[in-house]
Parts: sequence; structure tokens; C-alpha cells
Amino acid sequence: MSFATTIRISNHDMTTRDEARRRADVGRGGARGRTQPAAESQPTLPERLLAAREAKGVDLYRAERDTKIRARYLGALERGDYRELPGSVYTKGFLRNYALYLGLDPDEILLQWRRERGDGGAQSEPSISVPRPISAPRQGFTFSFGLVVAAALTVAVILFVGYLGFQLFRFSRPPEVAVTDPSTAVSTVDETATAYTLRGTSLPGALVSIAVAGRDQPVRATATASGTWSADVELRRGRNQFSVSATDPDTGKSVEKPVEVFITVPFPEVLAPTLTVDQPAEGATFENGAIPVQGTTANAKTVTVSAAFGGPATAGSGTKPAATPEPPAPQTADIGDDGTFNIPVELTAGNWILTIAAASPEGKTTSLTRNVSVRYKGVNLVVSIKGGPAWMKVWVDGQLDPRVGMGKLFKDGKTITFRGDQSVEVFTGSSGVTYFTLNGTTIGRLGKPGNPETWLFNPPDKPVQTNHR
Repeated sequence: MSFATTIRISNHDMTTRDEARRRADVGRGGARGRTQPAAESQPTLPERLLAAREAKGVDLYRAERDTKIRARYLGALERGDYRELPGSVYTKGFLRNYALYLGLDPDEILLQWRRERGDGGAQSEPSISVPRPISAPRQGFTFSFGLVVAAALTVAVILFVGYLGFQLFRFSRPPEVAVTDPSTAVSTVDETATAYTLRGTSLPGALVSIAVAGRDQPVRATATASGTWSADVELRRGRNQFSVSATDPDTGKSVEKPVEVFITVPFPEVLAPTLTVDQPAEGATFENGAIPVQGTTANAKTVTVSAAFGGPATAGSGTKPAATPEPPAPQTADIGDDGTFNIPVELTAGNWILTIAAASPEGKTTSLTRNVSVRYKGVNLVVSIKGGPAWMKVWVDGQLDPRVGMGKLFKDGKTITFRGDQSVEVFTGSSGVTYFTLNGTTIGRLGKPGNPETWLFNPPDKPVQTNHR
């Protein structure tokens, strides 16, 4: 073939390709002058995404939580700034998931994305040229350019798949946290220690939170790029409990089960217990006999509260107690891990001296006293069911008590308190198993077992039987 013939064939091919492009343009909508208005009227892909999200009524941070796609990538899609995205594979995945979340057709969204990028609505696949076989195979293994390219592509695909798998694994699993110092979950330090540095490992950049028993705000730390973290915590004498957790700042996920650490600071054998009484205050007056005794202690094994009668109340008691009422038995409190205790003490009307005593395991004690007065106001009636069930109906100041309603069956061992300004009236289906304590004074049962009776309590008058049902 001559050189001139080759030029004519090449020109003919170029003319054919130009004609094909022109016909394709006509098939997509005719002349440019006629298709221009339609293109202007159709919103762009970023405008469609922004309008769909605003119609859904969510912001980018809500969309980030729902789709697990970072807000910066969602914002790049809505701005059309695809350079901010990690790559076309991620972009297509983000567009598909975001379209489904916004109620759009993902295939149509991807087609518009390719069209606006200039891909013509289709994406060409890379072709691999297969070398022709040679007439006689050469002996031994040889490297060729195609083999090197294929190996490089294979390594790139493996690295990309590994990276993608790592990201999916990271976003699907919560972070982990470990404590390396102290090396055991339960440890004891020197009795003079007042602080300790906790150390451990977690996800790089993780937010480590250490909850301390008896403290409202946790101690926080951030894991370094190597995944290590450390935090200083205060120690008090006795057992100190710490709960260590971690949160991934990228995914917002926290560890499934925090790590519990217990550090004990021993008490010196010669150290007496410390005791603080928060309630009751010295000289406090109560309108009923339920006196809360609360406070904190350290180096104590037990806290005991005892009461001694200090004389009758001068006014407002409602009932006339005995000249010297029998004091309640001493009560021992359970001490919490943070050293707090709470003991409710029931007292009759009058003046009382409360003694709160803390005892250490070695037998050393510390005690405090509180003088309180009980002057009952109105009617405070404690009803206890002993020896069998009883059906009851109760009127407080002439109105049905809402806890009992039109009547309720109470099991053996149940105790309930009713308070009124003027009177409390109780109908019991079994008078012999219903016991009463009025304004701190024990009355006991007022009838025989199995007898249905109604009793009116209106202090300072004595209880009277009525026919109210």
C-alpha cells in the first residue's frame, strides 16, 4: 500500500468518527440550541442532593450518624467538590448509600454523576493485551513488561482491598482498651500513697474515660499515635474503684465492657476512724418519727446509731406519749464503697439524743451526737400486716387514699404509712393481723383475726370504731 493511500484511509476514518459524534449528539436531543433550555432547567447533582436532604429535614451531622459517612464527605458531594473524596470507588459507594438514605434512585444518581464528570454515561473497562505466542518457547523464567504491569496491578488491588477491609472492620467493631499499670485488676499500694498513674493501650487517638467511685466527673485522657495512654487519679484510704472505658472519635463507638481496676490504700493500724454526720443537723425538729441519719466515714468497719430519750416534747406532738418511752434498738448501717452510710431511725414524740459511732476493724471508735426533737403534726399512721393477708380501704382527711383506691389486698409483712392533716380512717378485712403505730406511739392491733372493722384515728383523741365501709 502506498503512502498516499494510507493518508486517504486515515482521513476517511477521521471523517467517519466525526460523523458518528455528530449523530450521537443529535440522538441525545438535537442541536445544542434546542437542548440548552432543558439542561438549564434540570438541577445539578449537588443541587439535587442538597434539596433532598433539606426536604428530609436533617443536617449534615444527623446524616453522618444515620449513614456512617463523614459529614465532610457528604458536604463535598453537595458542593460537587469531588477532589475532597478519597477516590472514585468511594465516591460511587457514598453516592449510592446517600441516594438511598435521601429516597433517590441510586442508579439515576450515579448516571448523572458520570454524565456531569464527562464520562458520557458509561465507564470503559481497561483492556489487557495478550502477547502472541512465540514459535518456540524459551527455556527458563523471564520478566516482561506485561508481567511487571500485571504484578503491580495485582499488588495495588490487594492493598486497596486490604485498606477497604480494614476500614470496614474498624467501623463495624467498637474500640478496645486495656490497663497495663497496674498489671492486675486488684492491687494494694503503700499506705502513704495519695495518687496513682494508670497506664494502658487503646486505639490511636481514642478518648479514654476513667469513672471514679464517689466522683461525678470522670478523669479523661487521649491515646497517643502509638495507642498508649496514661492518667493520674487520686487515691483515698481504703478501696478505690476505677472503671476504664474508651471511645473512637471517628465512629463514636465505645468499648462494650469497661475494664474495672481496684487499688487499695491500707489504713495505719493506729489510725482511728473518721466520721462526718450530714443529717440530722444539731437541734433539728421533725414532724414525724422517720429520722434520716446520713454521713461518711473512713477506716470504719461498722457505723451504729443509738437513741436515748431526752424528755417529752413541749407542744405539737399530737398524741400523749408515755412518760419515758422505750428507745429503739441500736441500728447498724451498711457502709458503701465510697464510705457513705444511711440509717433511718423511727422515734416517738419527744426530745432525743442520737449517738452515731464508727468502729475500725482494730476496735478503735469515733462517735458524734445529735440532739433532735420530734413534734408530730397532724396524723402519721403506720399500718403493718402481720400473721396473714388483709384487705384494706383507707380514707385520709375524708378522701380515699389513691394508693389503695377502692380497696386493696396487702400480703403478710407489708408496711405502709398514711399521713393526714386531721384524720386517717382504715377499714381492714382482718383486724387481728392489722397493727397500728400512731405518731410514733405503738398501738398494736385493735381487733381479733378475721373480724372486718373500721377504725378512725384523729389525735389527740383515742382511736374509735366506725361503720364506714
